[in-house]
Amino acid sequence: MAFKEKYLRVADPIEIGGRQVKRYHITTFDTEIEEPVQKAAYAYLPEVLPARDETPPAAFTVLHRGADAAYLIAYTWMWDNVLECGSAAAGVPFLGCDDTDPTNFTKVARPWIGCVWELAPLEHERAAWVRHMLVPDKPHLSAYLADVRATGTVGLG
Repeated sequence: MAFKEKYLRVADPIEIGGRQVKRYHITTFDTEIEEPVQKAAYAYLPEVLPARDETPPAAFTVLHRGADAAYLIAYTWMWDNVLECGSAAAGVPFLGCDDTDPTNFTKVARPWIGCVWELAPLEHERAAWVRHMLVPDKPHLSAYLADVRATGTVGLG
């Protein structure tokens, strides 16, 4: 099996359902994900976000544009220090998608949390949550939202 690095970009945070959502985009090449795929993914995002609890309303997503499909993973902070994962895919009939259209998202029923490229932001986000939300006497949501993994290649490190 051949392995190739992919490219991660950081998109500006958005607000969905009263929750601040940090966004990471992963592509095969140093290009941005097509606008129709992004619009479809973020329109579908509420379907994979859990109901809010008393935790400061924050999440981060990874939108991964593969060669023929798109994957959306939402990691939501819950219970103060726990991540809940929800995911969707578009264009992958194997995962329950209706067709091969990369803008037609559907929930992924498998308990997967992401592939090697999609997991790249996870350690950074864990450390940022601890640094800005758990260590200070008062959580600092805006500092957490500003603290993102660097744009660049992902996969090997």
